[in-house]
Amino acid sequence: MSSDEKSILCINGLNKFYSGGFHALKDINLEIEKGEIVALLGPNGAGKTTLISVVCGIVNPSSGTVRVDGYDIIKDFRKTRSIIGLVPQELTTDSFETVFNTVSFSRGLFGKPPNAAHIEKVLRSLSLWDKKDDMIMTLSGGMKRRVLIAKALSHEPIVLFLDEPTAGVDVNLRKDMWGIVRELKAEGVTIILTTHYIEEAEEIADRVGVINNGEIILMEDKDKLMAKLGKKQLILDLCDQLSVVPESMADYELELSENGLQLVYTFTTQGDRTGITALMDDLKLAGIAFRDLNTTQSSLEEIFVNLVEESS
Repeated sequence: MSSDEKSILCINGLNKFYSGGFHALKDINLEIEKGEIVALLGPNGAGKTTLISVVCGIVNPSSGTVRVDGYDIIKDFRKTRSIIGLVPQELTTDSFETVFNTVSFSRGLFGKPPNAAHIEKVLRSLSLWDKKDDMIMTLSGGMKRRVLIAKALSHEPIVLFLDEPTAGVDVNLRKDMWGIVRELKAEGVTIILTTHYIEEAEEIADRVGVINNGEIILMEDKDKLMAKLGKKQLILDLCDQLSVVPESMADYELELSENGLQLVYTFTTQGDRTGITALMDDLKLAGIAFRDLNTTQSSLEEIFVNLVEESS
């Protein structure tokens, strides 16, 4: 891959073997542009956290190169570490310290001089300013997660990694996080996040990558990916039990629930026609009445299953 000026992160031929022979990352090639938001999706154990750990200098690669803003993560370790921020999954924070002191200390760790104004700006953006003198141990889980983000932003990184940033937080905090990510993007920060939530990827990512068994099996513009994988299901609650789907309905590939009281029709939202109107007409002709209907979007789990099956 080219080391294009626009690319802030260039990964070439990256491999990671652990003792015992486990091949955690397999020949990863990835290029991310300045100011992009990239969501990395993948099942547990797929290699997402290992990839982040290598780029952040926490885990050593077995082979391959990683450059951040043109600097090699091995040769220029201190420099790359100072321009990368990481929000880890685990809520590890200094319990007996105040919010302000914890975040200020993080800034000092990266060799940056004290800057109370910057710390205040970060804390205000994360709705933490009124908690600045509170001990970390007194905060809720959601607030602790905000502190982790504040720590990661304390030294003004230009690349920010968010490892499952909204796992286990409530919907309001999740939406706040999305707002913060958008603001950072507007300031030119490049953001790579791992997530299990498809709506997170849909809401904020420019590109979406899927990683499985240590390999990136897909990296695509989000809109194109959603177009490809954006299946929906129409679920019909029937008035009367069906034992079998009538032959006349075979073309719709309907699924009948075990109790015979639900029909599920899977369709894509991308074509000109969903086929729902014709389905309704044919149900009427077949004398099948329903008392309720609703639609669901493909879950991330299903998209995973499809992609992962194709890649195995």
